[in-house]
Amino acid sequence: MTSETLWYANRATGAVCLVLFTVVVLLGIAVRLSTRLPGLPRFGTVALHRTLSLSATAFLALHIAVAVIDGYVNITALDAVIPFVSGYQPLWLGLGTVALDLLLAVLVTSLLRERLGHRTWRAVHWLAYASWPIALIHGIGIGTDTGTDWMTWLTVSCVAAVTAAFGIRLAHSARAARRTPAALLRTAEGARP
Repeated sequence: MTSETLWYANRATGAVCLVLFTVVVLLGIAVRLSTRLPGLPRFGTVALHRTLSLSATAFLALHIAVAVIDGYVNITALDAVIPFVSGYQPLWLGLGTVALDLLLAVLVTSLLRERLGHRTWRAVHWLAYASWPIALIHGIGIGTDTGTDWMTWLTVSCVAAVTAAFGIRLAHSARAARRTPAALLRTAEGARP
């Protein structure tokens, strides 16, 4: 395989990872809000979230493998897992590595969810919220397509979708927090003699 082919493959897998992980974050928020997707039962949304998570992780593994195999720049397997040690673009590559390490923590705890318990799994799963923007910044900083019209629109669309979903998630949490004390008060008042 030529270096040019590997370069195109790395660009393509990076863009696909952005889209897939954006959809994974959106589905994760939908699952948390108990949202059903049209035509799917609630467990279908959960299953789709899990399946796309694994698919996105596979594309990420391909993205990393192509970057390491491509001889145009010197990126080692160690550079892919230890942040900020690369000789090539240490900040931008390091951010990608941080995002990968956070994602690996989420992946491993998800696979061990039954053994760890829900509370531990959920605490670690919050790292996905940190992983996505860090990976996004990695792509903006190191991506060779940054600034092209198509990549700008793709990035803006992904950021807008995640920002909107996260806003809905925060609003839902705030509403639930406001309702909870009132519901407790009504229950307590109803229990008085």
